[in-house]
Amino acid sequence: MTYVVTENCIKCKYMDCVEVCPVDCFYEGENFLVIHPDECIDCGVCEPECPAEAIKPDTEPGLDSWLQLNAKFAASWPNITQKKDSPADAKEFDGVPNKLELLSPNPGDGD
Repeated sequence: MTYVVTENCIKCKYMDCVEVCPVDCFYEGENFLVIHPDECIDCGVCEPECPAEAIKPDTEPGLDSWLQLNAKFAASWPNITQKKDSPADAKEFDGVPNKLELLSPNPGDGD
């Protein structure tokens, strides 16, 4: 089992999760975070830290595509271990459905 970042993180990108991760398995995109599935130790400390409730265990049904997306971007985006400010409009996008089309494939800055 691993944890995956799902759709509600897109354009919210709260970073409370990265500070609590004991193995630094978060990677930063321009407007989204991902978890590297081969680095995640399944501890679960990140899940309750996400204000957008965007982190889920991969055992939940329907998350296969999100697991693949996390793995894909974790391979090319920079690692992030320190919390940064969320986007100014994060609250406006929290809970908005169908945000996948807003996902930027561009990397973030990382640490």
